[in-house]
Amino acid sequence: MPAPTLAPATETVAVGQPVPDFTLKTTSGTPVTLSSLRGQNVLLAFFPLAFTSTCTAELCDMRDDYDLFAQYNVAILPISVDAVPSLREFKRQHEMKTELLSDFKRDVSRSYGVLMEDAFMSTRAYFLIDAEGILRWMHVEENPGQKRSTEELLAQVLALAA
Repeated sequence: MPAPTLAPATETVAVGQPVPDFTLKTTSGTPVTLSSLRGQNVLLAFFPLAFTSTCTAELCDMRDDYDLFAQYNVAILPISVDAVPSLREFKRQHEMKTELLSDFKRDVSRSYGVLMEDAFMSTRAYFLIDAEGILRWMHVEENPGQKRSTEELLAQVLALAA
């Protein structure tokens, strides 16, 4: 499978720099604004589509290891272009412990440079943001069918905590 054609980031997203702020609707219907989470670390986990095999495996891994992330004061924010009702059902079926965020208009995916314009969905990508809103680590998958392991994500969290 060829590498996705990503939209250029509409804002600068670089390690060591503040990340673009956003507000998205969640599966509970309550909007979440990234900057409101200052004071804790945040893992943005962009995923292409709910109910697909890799996305399901990835988010179930995060669900299973939710307490490990919480132990290090990390809020996990999974984001996809799916509509809120689809994400709500996905969360219910898989008993997710965190809210899922809908980037239905694709503005956040575009601003972080992870929107695959040709498929009109985000690729799989991770952004670890510290308590001050500074990007400390990022990884954008070359192939959206691949994912990082929970161990790798937690290793990045531990590096941030050190």
